Amino acid sequence: MKFKFSPKRIRAAHADGAPFRISRLWASQDGAENEISHLVDRSYPYQSARELRWHLADRFGLSVDSVRLDRA
Repeated sequence: MKFKFSPKRIRAAHADGAPFRISRLWASQDGAENEISHLVDRSYPYQSARELRWHLADRFGLSVDSVRLDRA
């Protein structure tokens, strides 16, 4: 499954390693795209896109290898 997310930085830092929260999240499968922001904890401070990918795999019962993640 493919996910696209819009991050919201927690600190005013420009480093890629700065933690972020999900501003918006979309899932797409078979050509249909749906906003699913309400299905994840948007207050959690993700340390990386990789951590978000693992969280999405766990949340939706998918293998990590099947989760594709892009920034919006």
